[in-house]
Amino acid sequence: MEVIDVCARGTYASEFIRVHLCQKIFLLAGRIAKNANPHYTVSMQYEEKIVEYPPVHPGTDRTFIRFYEGEPDLNSIFYASNNADLPQRIFVTDETICALDSVRPFVHLFHAEDGSKDFKRGFTGIRGKDVLVILGSGEPYKTIDSVLQIVSAALDHNAQRSAVFVGIGGGVITDMTAFAASIFKRGAHCELMPTSLLCMVDASVGGKTGCDFSSYKNMIGSFFPAQKIHICPAFVKSLPQSEYRSGLAEVVKTALLYNPELVTKLENTPSVLTDRTSPLVHEMIQICVSAKARVVEEDLTEKNIRMQLNLGHTFGHALESRAGLGKVSHGDAVAWGMSRAAVLSERLHLCDKAFVERVKNLLSSFGWETGAMHSALDGIFADRKEAARSLYDAMKKDKKNASNKVRFVLQRNAGETVITEAEADDVLAVLEED
Repeated sequence: MEVIDVCARGTYASEFIRVHLCQKIFLLAGRIAKNANPHYTVSMQYEEKIVEYPPVHPGTDRTFIRFYEGEPDLNSIFYASNNADLPQRIFVTDETICALDSVRPFVHLFHAEDGSKDFKRGFTGIRGKDVLVILGSGEPYKTIDSVLQIVSAALDHNAQRSAVFVGIGGGVITDMTAFAASIFKRGAHCELMPTSLLCMVDASVGGKTGCDFSSYKNMIGSFFPAQKIHICPAFVKSLPQSEYRSGLAEVVKTALLYNPELVTKLENTPSVLTDRTSPLVHEMIQICVSAKARVVEEDLTEKNIRMQLNLGHTFGHALESRAGLGKVSHGDAVAWGMSRAAVLSERLHLCDKAFVERVKNLLSSFGWETGAMHSALDGIFADRKEAARSLYDAMKKDKKNASNKVRFVLQRNAGETVITEAEADDVLAVLEED
């Protein structure tokens, strides 16, 4: 099938930033081939963004991010060409994703060694030389044991370093799949297909991998960028409402950091919470991916500006840890964390009251909590003071701290961000007082 690449190169303020948009246009030859051979698969159309950065391992120095139109067709995406010419793939998903209508046709072409097709947690199947691993769903399964299950499946099927680990799912799956790729024989290859809004706009882009350890978020991991990221915005239509709203929190975060115009659009379009067919959904995914791509190209390993992406996360990760991993969604925790970050910004005289109220009103309009103490902690601690101290103790273990003080991403206004440390008394005050 003949393919024409139409590439447009964008120039940004920084000379280090080069984002290339490539739209693949498939010609009539593909349809002719399909008519001639009913088993021929025509690839889905997509737009492609290239993210470039200094290589951190021998294999990948750029990521191709493809935006696909229409309903997800995984067989078209992964099996459009002759499989014999492709490296072995280790596909990883969870039992929730493999049950989706758009994913079942792909999954059902795999089978266990005995021919069975029991697509539940713990299943490992094959399709030619390729392997499918199905893990449990959700944060409770984001463990080193799950990562090692992926590695074991690769070893059991004689995977080489040339193998491509492909994560199909939300942030839990993509984080663990990329981590498994990074440690398998000191570094295999990785591709990701995010199926949640949060993973599309944040988790899959930028090379952060890992798993939880004990009660702490993402304590084990690596920087290991995927070679390709396949984004099908249509997946958001299949998300549970709570998971879709969780992803919107990362959209709000990115808007506050880099796109004040998107902040205004979100304020004026609260219906995007319920209307997933809104053109704003596709627009905000593109905006967020482009924003994170620009940051990652300049600072892949989080030495400076990439730390801005942790707005709300220091408070949010502490909440997730103390409430019990999985009890509060990541997005809900980050949303609450952004409200606390705004209050801390005002306390440190970085912003005015009007900005704090604007942030809290925006978050409240999507149903997120903005009070000093999140309701998920009710009944866990004797009082608010004890809860605040426990949250602060969790913050002190945050990976981003550079001293005994806790580091926060705070704001003067939308688009004006500050990274600073804060005294314990100031942090405790915003957790104890509304």
